[in-house]
Amino acid sequence: MEQPTGFVFAIDAVTRHVSSARPDAPIVPDPPRTPRLSGARHLAAVTLRRLADQIQPAPQTATPHCTR
Repeated sequence: MEQPTGFVFAIDAVTRHVSSARPDAPIVPDPPRTPRLSGARHLAAVTLRRLADQIQPAPQTATPHCTR
């Protein structure tokens, strides 16, 4: 008694699954994502840039040459 009902549900599930990959299937767009931790990322970038400016060696003003 239960097997025919299960067979009908299985056929319906398989049909829906197979039909979902068809080219004419309805397209549901993803919801827009809000950027997470954007403030923290900006703060980290500014901090790392300032640290890099402090660590970077100063350019030489003139090329050293020997004088006798």
